[in-house]
Amino acid sequence: MSDSKFVTPSKVTRGLGASKTGTSHHIRQRVSALALLVLVPWFLFSIMKAALGGYADALTWVNSPVNATLLVLTAGAAFYHMRLGMQAVIEDYIGKPGTRAALLILNTFFAAILFVVVVMSVLRIWTGG
Repeated sequence: MSDSKFVTPSKVTRGLGASKTGTSHHIRQRVSALALLVLVPWFLFSIMKAALGGYADALTWVNSPVNATLLVLTAGAAFYHMRLGMQAVIEDYIGKPGTRAALLILNTFFAAILFVVVVMSVLRIWTGG
């Protein structure tokens, strides 16, 4: 006899899923999406405005403390949101545990590296170096 025969409906509905992190993952995904809902329109409008003025105006735009801060926040929210989305895809569609673990690690490192590149680029322009 299998043990699944003795699982009651209440036992099936308790918890947050197999890994017990489904709710927090969902909330983090939605919060990062809300942040991007505000930041991406600002980013697109500002980039188009700065690009129309040429290279010097674009550098001046990034050199502003407010723009530099918002640019880093936009990148952080975007890369975090991307990492969460890719994590869900990897967990749902990669069956082999070793491959899944490797891809999850690569996903985290890739998002972190992209964020560090953006921060270093903004800091280099902001400090004039």
